[in-house]
Amino acid sequence: MATTENRPMTAEEKKVIFASSLGTVFEWYDFYLYGSLAAIIAKQFFSGLDEGSAFIFALLAFAAGFIVRPFGAIFFGRLGDMIGRKYTFLVTILIMGLSTFIVGILPNYASIGVAAPVILICLRLLQGLALGGEYGGAATYVAEHSPQGKRGAYTSWIQTTATLGLFLSLMVILGTRTAIGEDAFADWGWRVPFIVSIALLAVSVYIRLSMNESPAFAKMKAEGKTSKAPLAESFGQWKNLKIVILALIGLTAGQAVVWYSGQFYALFFLTQSLKVDGATANIMVAASLIIGTPFFIVFGAWSDKIGRKPIIMAGCLLAVLTYFPVFEALTNAANPDLAAAQAKAKVVVTADPGECSFQFNPTGTKKFTSSCDIAKQRLAAASVSYSNEVAPAGTTAQIKVGETVVKVKYTPEDIDQAKAAAQAKVAELTAAQPQDPKAMEAAAKFVKDLGNEKTVGTTLFATNLSAALKAAGYPAKADMAKFDKVKVIAILTYLVILVTMVYGPIAAMLVEMFPTRIRYTSMSLPYHIGNGWFGGLLPTTGFAIVAQTGNMYNWIWYPIIIAGMTFVIGTLFIKETKDVDIYAND
Repeated sequence: MATTENRPMTAEEKKVIFASSLGTVFEWYDFYLYGSLAAIIAKQFFSGLDEGSAFIFALLAFAAGFIVRPFGAIFFGRLGDMIGRKYTFLVTILIMGLSTFIVGILPNYASIGVAAPVILICLRLLQGLALGGEYGGAATYVAEHSPQGKRGAYTSWIQTTATLGLFLSLMVILGTRTAIGEDAFADWGWRVPFIVSIALLAVSVYIRLSMNESPAFAKMKAEGKTSKAPLAESFGQWKNLKIVILALIGLTAGQAVVWYSGQFYALFFLTQSLKVDGATANIMVAASLIIGTPFFIVFGAWSDKIGRKPIIMAGCLLAVLTYFPVFEALTNAANPDLAAAQAKAKVVVTADPGECSFQFNPTGTKKFTSSCDIAKQRLAAASVSYSNEVAPAGTTAQIKVGETVVKVKYTPEDIDQAKAAAQAKVAELTAAQPQDPKAMEAAAKFVKDLGNEKTVGTTLFATNLSAALKAAGYPAKADMAKFDKVKVIAILTYLVILVTMVYGPIAAMLVEMFPTRIRYTSMSLPYHIGNGWFGGLLPTTGFAIVAQTGNMYNWIWYPIIIAGMTFVIGTLFIKETKDVDIYAND
């Protein structure tokens, strides 16, 4: 039986942690690139769809990699329990790295049409499968090299890798953006972070080739005690299956939504809802990660002393209690003009409910063209929260901004009046002295757009809504002069610290819940269902909820409900594991 050790970390243990962590950093870097560049990828690979649907589709392609992670956990977990930890997660990093590199050289929709998004989604699926086998291998490998009494501290280094991978991806993106400019980055520069990942892959493979097999697995293999059917043992026997289920709903589901809310959706919220420019948002998130990341180690080591469970449950509870006020505070700090406009000039969509669709279309085969859907699409794209009022059946939707009513669809008479007014404005600007070239150009373009019979209604609606929102104080983008950097970083750091509370101790706890012979398989599945499905689907689900309901904060109900479920079930049914001897049941 292993005993608690107070000695310093040995050179071999440092090498194991460094090699496992570094390789996993690179894998997470590869995986996060896509999430950070979702808006650009939507335009590159889903340009055949409208803007709102393209972004949801891009998020779904991001989520596709998470959806298949449990299948990767089953496949690679079985290999890891049968042939060993080292070689299994050597294969996973090769699959992950090559898939990422190919994204960087993949032609876009404009070049090869529908084949582009199809290939992209296939690559995302390969990345998800590989990542499904990666985490369980790395966590198990480090835990089985750790002395009892220090597993929380040792495995917490693995927990930092997701955050460090995100940080590294943000830094490479920011560096490329700064070097070549926004226009070039949106056109072709976004490919650079994917392409340079091939160098990271080479380093990771070289390091992992120098590693030895886990001593616990090597001993078990030498004694002929390896599992011949790890899937059947893990999920076919109730004594293990019930622990897998509890690990999912009482630990990893809540951990996952807190993690993705604090690191992923926070970035989406800044750029998509609060209209903060991408470079500034990346810097803010990166700064919060620098401050918050050491707390993974703090909470991991603390869990060796007071237990894993109380720290994880406290993180879930704090998320449930504080998410709404925290994200509202983020709005006030990052875009106070938007917060002021929402408070002063309420926006109301009056529509026939029969016209309104739930605008979540993963196949891209359906167009949302009713007046209600058009109104909600435009408001969601403009980050405008609104309430809904029921109109009689057959009524065309309209939007009320403060006291101003904006039509969504227009009669021929409306269009003729708009054309006459626009032409009069051009004549007025032409006669004015001195002339304003920019205003004249904009007015002339508006007249030209009104002349396109196919899009004149859309042009008139967009122009009138934009004017009404501007008059009511709704900003087109965040005003950097009013952007409170200190408050934004403080809020984001708080969100990261919640992540470190739920995530720092979880690897050690999952390892301690299962015996060595089926550990890789058993711990990987609940981890990746939790993080792949409950967490990975959060950005897509959250964006769709906001688009449907009209309130940009309503996505928060999703993580609150899941984290609340985990807090209740985990508190009542999960046993503390910090004093478990991980070799005792073998």
